[in-house]
Amino acid sequence: MHLNPYGEYAVLLAQSLANDFPLNREGILQRTRDFGMTMEFAVGADDHTRVRGVVDDWLAVVDAPGHQARAALLNAQMAAASAYPRLTEHDDEGWHLHYRDESQTLAHVLHAVFSVGTALHLTTRGMHRLARCAAGQAPGDPCRNVVVDVTRNGRQQYCSVRCNNRAAVRRYRERTSR
Repeated sequence: MHLNPYGEYAVLLAQSLANDFPLNREGILQRTRDFGMTMEFAVGADDHTRVRGVVDDWLAVVDAPGHQARAALLNAQMAAASAYPRLTEHDDEGWHLHYRDESQTLAHVLHAVFSVGTALHLTTRGMHRLARCAAGQAPGDPCRNVVVDVTRNGRQQYCSVRCNNRAAVRRYRERTSR
């Protein structure tokens, strides 16, 4: 048996959906597969819209004004998801834990996985390792992407090399224009 901690892959899946939300349920399912979720999901009424709501709730955690507010939001989300550990075996993955019932809808499963995974990510790596791209903090910069810091040193601030370069050019121009 192995323990599936839901940490990194769950928070990276949430980031991926937040930064580029699919156009339909099939796109969401493909994204879950891309991030290693192999189980089938029960079809729920309006899964696409409900998953968008789950992602928006998760973004409230990203945008929380401090560690206490972030923890309070996550605690409320985990309680609302009614997630509990469940021993399961499927798709030749061996015995492992899930934090959901097998018959729950896609939105409910993602709600549980995102809240538990984000809590694990933040408590094991640091409460500061989830934010919006630092490039978007500059006036006029349109980037609102989420950054999940999984780096070794815990200093990732930008969602991409492009945003990092844009910010570096902006800092250079500010220094040289004085």
